[in-house]
Amino acid sequence: QIALWLKKIYKNQPIPAFEVNKRTVDTLYDLAERNEARDMDVSLLIEDMKQKATEYEAEAKYLQRLLAESLALSLSGLSSKGTSYLSVLVNSAMILETKDTSLVSFFCAINDMTSELYATESKNRKMEVELRDRMKKLTEALMLEKKIREDLEKTEKYLEFEKAKAEYQAQKIKFLNDKSMDFKIRIKAAEEELTAIGLDKSLTHESLVNLSE
Repeated sequence: QIALWLKKIYKNQPIPAFEVNKRTVDTLYDLAERNEARDMDVSLLIEDMKQKATEYEAEAKYLQRLLAESLALSLSGLSSKGTSYLSVLVNSAMILETKDTSLVSFFCAINDMTSELYATESKNRKMEVELRDRMKKLTEALMLEKKIREDLEKTEKYLEFEKAKAEYQAQKIKFLNDKSMDFKIRIKAAEEELTAIGLDKSLTHESLVNLSE
């Protein structure tokens, strides 16, 4: 089956050599089936178009005969205005995709298009309402985002200020701690010095306070 399909594809040209294995055979078989299915679809489409062309041709001949018998008119005998009207009628029928050029077909096609127009307009109005609603929500979201950004900037500035303040307090506490330690060391050194020169401990400030109490 694959060999027949390849001969059909390449016709009189030589078939390119290929490695015969399960993978290539499966691939070629799948391509052959798809190609045959597509050819079948195309053939059916061509036959349908031929059938429609035959029907249109028969209807055209019928209308020509009707015009000739009923009104003694022919396409070659129409005036330029009559030919123009006929072209407008044909173009309108083609645009409206009517079955024929009867008033019933035109009215049905116009009604269908009017209904479709109303449905489209209704859908457009609904979409416009939905779009306005979404735009409103988007505007609110943008305003909220702007406010959040402003609050965030304020918070960041406040945190920077508090951080600087905390660093200043920490430096101040460190300075006081260092100063306190320095005073303690000086007081201890002074006490040791006074003790070394024979100062009576009962005369120290702490002893005098206790004695006074």
